[in-house]
Amino acid sequence: MQRKVLVVITTEENNEVALKIGKFLIKKKLAACVSFKEINSIYSWKGKLEHTKETEIIIKSKPQKLEFILDILKKELTNELPQLIYKAFESEGSYHDWITKSIV
Repeated sequence: MQRKVLVVITTEENNEVALKIGKFLIKKKLAACVSFKEINSIYSWKGKLEHTKETEIIIKSKPQKLEFILDILKKELTNELPQLIYKAFESEGSYHDWITKSIV
């Protein structure tokens, strides 16, 4: 039996926007859990070295909700080119059951 859990990882420079997205996903039952971490990122953008403080957003959901989540992130994230990384992972049974029951 496959017990897949979708994990989406993105970043947002504005912490208030990050929290708004997380709350929306939970309230709409598109995610069971959204975690936040304050991070420092260094990257090359348009020929310049950038260093920013960001909030990493980790979204746990069902694989069937991927397109809904990506649509919301594309609309709400403030970055010109948002990081949208995702994968379905095998999960322990009781955690998978909780994810499944938390999402419509």
